Amino acid sequence: MNFQHTEDRRMLADSLNRFLADHNGIEARHHHAESPLGYSRTLYAGLAELGAIGALFPESHGGFGGAGFDVSVVFECLGRHLVVEPLLGALLVGRGLIEAGTPVQRAELAGLISGELTAAWAHDEPGSHYELNRVSTTATRNAQGWRLQGAKSVVPLGDSADLLLVSARTAGGPLDAEGISLFLVPGTAAGLERRGHGRIDGGRAAQLSLNAVQLGADALLGTAGQGGALLQRLNGYALLALASESLGAMDVAKDQTLEYLRTRKQFGVPIGSFQALQHRMADLLLEVEQARSAVINAAAAVDEPESLRREKALCAAKFSVGRIGTLVAEESIQLHGGIGMTWELPLSHYAKRLVMIDHQFGDEDHHLARFIALTQAEADAPADAEV
Repeated sequence: MNFQHTEDRRMLADSLNRFLADHNGIEARHHHAESPLGYSRTLYAGLAELGAIGALFPESHGGFGGAGFDVSVVFECLGRHLVVEPLLGALLVGRGLIEAGTPVQRAELAGLISGELTAAWAHDEPGSHYELNRVSTTATRNAQGWRLQGAKSVVPLGDSADLLLVSARTAGGPLDAEGISLFLVPGTAAGLERRGHGRIDGGRAAQLSLNAVQLGADALLGTAGQGGALLQRLNGYALLALASESLGAMDVAKDQTLEYLRTRKQFGVPIGSFQALQHRMADLLLEVEQARSAVINAAAAVDEPESLRREKALCAAKFSVGRIGTLVAEESIQLHGGIGMTWELPLSHYAKRLVMIDHQFGDEDHHLARFIALTQAEADAPADAEV
């Protein structure tokens, strides 16, 4: 297998890294993340102009990429620079429009790709604990269309998004796989209450209350009660994006730690000359390369039709970056010493982001258990079944 990116992807990565190095240095990033908006509209527009958002979608829908490796390249660059702009929301909502949207709904893609429209993914609920099927928010059909009632929690940049993709139950019980529907909700919808708050790793999130939010019939994405499969597919793209972002952040933390070992001196020699520290750094490098392999595998699998192989590859990648990202954060701080915990050193912010990525869309324990369950289902499948 050829693990080299195409020339177009390498050029995109180079352009993004140069642009972000110039416009999203650590101090600028802190300023954007701590602002009332939680990100920079100017930087987001610049990323859109460079094609970072367009690369997430196929040419047939106004983009110029859309493959798993395109998604991976973009989010790895974002991870290298701790970008807080809402590209994950654009990816998930845009993919939802492509997979299940009507021609009228898909018209929103142009605004997403240009950066003029921001979007957020609103699925998690208080107490849902990573379970995709645990949806308590309800949608009731009426003469005007649909009425939504419920709450969503920790929606990234949900307090400023122009468009929200909200999951709600139109049939069945809170844990049923069937009966879930997806709705496009304008950020200005009457009855939608958004309470924004800061995140520990920078940027903002929001708690959403949907109090009898009235939507038209055209707000439904796909078929009523059949949103579970789309939910699973979009979740796969989120896992790939976060795994790639984590890999980019790991690479920077690793490089900064290696540079520190080469320059920090004790007893008149660089501390990197001490064999015990060399062994720890070598182990860290091997772990990062293992994570890279898992991300490559996930990027190759995400475009496949629904299958156990696809889900296993994505679970394995998220489990790997969860475990290894936490290890990189801990070891990098240990090898730096006390300075590694300080606000002024960029490493501490990379460490926070690496740890928090583990808790988005399922932590390592969740994905290990799911990988085991998928492996068992694969073993139990008939020999001639498509898995």
